[in-house]
Amino acid sequence: MERRLLEFQANQIEMVLASHRIPSRVVGGTVTPHTVRFQLATRMDTRLAQIKNLAEELALSLHAPSCRVVRNGGMLNIEIPRPEPVTVPLLDLCRRLAYAPPCAPVLGVDEAGTPLLLNLRSPDVAHALICGTTGSGKTALARAMALSLALHNPPQQVQLLLVDPKGRGFSALSPLPHLLCPPLTAIEEALERLTWLVAEMERRDAEGISQPWWVVFLDELADLLMVGGKEMEFALTRLSQRGREAGIHLVACTQKPTAAVIGSLTKANFPVRLVGSVTSPEEARVAAGVAGTGAERLQGRGDFLLVLKGQTTRFAAAYVSPQEAQWEALRLQQATQGNRMRLVIRRIK
Repeated sequence: MERRLLEFQANQIEMVLASHRIPSRVVGGTVTPHTVRFQLATRMDTRLAQIKNLAEELALSLHAPSCRVVRNGGMLNIEIPRPEPVTVPLLDLCRRLAYAPPCAPVLGVDEAGTPLLLNLRSPDVAHALICGTTGSGKTALARAMALSLALHNPPQQVQLLLVDPKGRGFSALSPLPHLLCPPLTAIEEALERLTWLVAEMERRDAEGISQPWWVVFLDELADLLMVGGKEMEFALTRLSQRGREAGIHLVACTQKPTAAVIGSLTKANFPVRLVGSVTSPEEARVAAGVAGTGAERLQGRGDFLLVLKGQTTRFAAAYVSPQEAQWEALRLQQATQGNRMRLVIRRIK
């Protein structure tokens, strides 16, 4: 963004607050892929509620659709959406990473521009639920997470199961050598494979095995449960309750994470929520599992909140187009086949 525009907006913030007898000064800021955040210094006796009550007036003066006033440590921040959000390319982000922990998919970048990863092996994580309305970027985020796992982990270490009722979200990843089977689009096939996975989980528990790690990506969780019925709910509940110790992790996408929709798959089994844009504060509370996250003010198109143990982190989700994802999947497939061929040649020699 142009420096002159940022300076103009900073002056506008100071003028609006001064007109309400709130002396303040913009002392810095951060431009993120989705927002512009101004750091505000005020007097010690200034109440946060005073400035929050002026959010709409600030948005009007800044020609912004909305304005968010948040506290970050001892500093107040005035946050407005960028006129044109910037995409965070997954492939560039993966190249920037000097090291990625095993079984830790890339989510995107936080508000400081730092790459954000989710360690599925952590006891505090285990499984993740991606929530948000249509257009929030749920499926795109899940596709980026799946591909990042394949880019940073060999097939012998991490294997993926993709359940895609729409037949469009994960189809580009079908060449990946990490797949336990081709992406599943039929509910009956998905139920059969998930039932098999429950049996494998019990076998692993009995034998004390937890590798290779299996990560199950589920698009349209509500549809899977509605069509699959009690058997589908039973299989997913078992996997979410006991899968972590056996090295099995779930990443599920849904628009409505209510008890009426997902049944016994409660927030206790999905301790991590990745929340995209929603339409109301009530939906934000249901999606995040806690109140006051402000998810109803997210901009969509990859603007997300990571909610873990009551703490929220705003991030811009990494994006990879279906064409790029398919190209990378084919490249990984060819590289794996080449490695196997070299191994066979060595054995023959």
